[in-house]
Amino acid sequence: MRIKLEKLTMQFGKHLVLDQLDLEDDFTTLAIIGSSGGGKSTLLRILGSLLEPTGGNAYLDGRSSQGKNAERLAYRRQLGFVFQQNGLLKHLSAIENITMPLIKVHGYDKSSALERAKELLMRFGLMNEAEKFPYALSGGQSQRIAIARAIAPNPSLLLLDEPTSALDPEYTIEVLNMIQELKEEGRNFIIVTHEMGFARKACEKTMFLSEGKILEYGYSDKLFASPESPALRKFLATLLEWNVR
Repeated sequence: MRIKLEKLTMQFGKHLVLDQLDLEDDFTTLAIIGSSGGGKSTLLRILGSLLEPTGGNAYLDGRSSQGKNAERLAYRRQLGFVFQQNGLLKHLSAIENITMPLIKVHGYDKSSALERAKELLMRFGLMNEAEKFPYALSGGQSQRIAIARAIAPNPSLLLLDEPTSALDPEYTIEVLNMIQELKEEGRNFIIVTHEMGFARKACEKTMFLSEGKILEYGYSDKLFASPESPALRKFLATLLEWNVR
């Protein structure tokens, strides 16, 4: 997967969130890290064509995240999304949350959608939760259902926006293990995360955003072992001092 950012800028009122980001590189799995308010989720939403930037552009495998409505819909269909709050529809069961997008968005017939949903629920040990509604699921189960829903149509890239931020530690491990399993099967993803151990060990490359700028970018093992910028050194030292995720 190739990412390209060209003078990418995002401003909300007078607040400059992303400041002319420039980057072009290939990756398989990419972690975006940084302090809260640094622009991480905004960048992910622009890459997902959920936000239109103030200036510049973003590309994935040569396809612009912007364009006319039909172009943007086609672009989004190649992506799977997982957000901080799982986004499951509360009036649908777990299995219906997976099958409905397959039918309504991706053109599956009901039988094929059901077969695909059951396949994923079985694979991730969630079949007992198939008929449960979101209120009856644990935080970890809900987020794992959301990930299953995101990968059901076999997207070329998965976008995960702090998928463990609202979870207790044991559920965090469940979700991270699931994402690691997806990596091992060769699935590409970009994850915004505060889980530094996961970013370092499970993601090929890492981007450090601070005050709307890319201060460091590169292979995760090197970036964490030898941070070059004072901002990244301070950021990592602060987290590691109290072992805060």
